[in-house]
Amino acid sequence: MNPDHQDERTRIRQAMDRLLNGQATASNGSLTAAALAVEAGVHRMALMKRHADLKNEFYERVRNETSQIPESEKRLRETVVKLKQTVADKNAEILELRRQITQLTLASAVLTERLNDIGDRSGTRDNVVRFPSS
Repeated sequence: MNPDHQDERTRIRQAMDRLLNGQATASNGSLTAAALAVEAGVHRMALMKRHADLKNEFYERVRNETSQIPESEKRLRETVVKLKQTVADKNAEILELRRQITQLTLASAVLTERLNDIGDRSGTRDNVVRFPSS
């Protein structure tokens, strides 16, 4: 492993300890990956890509040591709840539309049958106006 990467990993672990102890020196002290990157003095994408294991370790420690759910997980959970409600609403709407389609199809069949009955009885349709012959 590159010595620079090892130095980053050491700084990230030290930053984890500071954040979890509430002793942030460079960040706002929030228990997020962004704050961890600022606290460690590494680029956020370096934390996300090269040191993803440390980011996951940090979130695991947040859960275990503080009994808190990380902010990113809270947002995801809220999004999941909203999406589940949206799916339930859409499913209900689809069922209602299917019911309406059935009713409209039946109504159309009844009206068509009535028109056929009226046409058969009179020989002509009642909405047809005959022009006088010249």
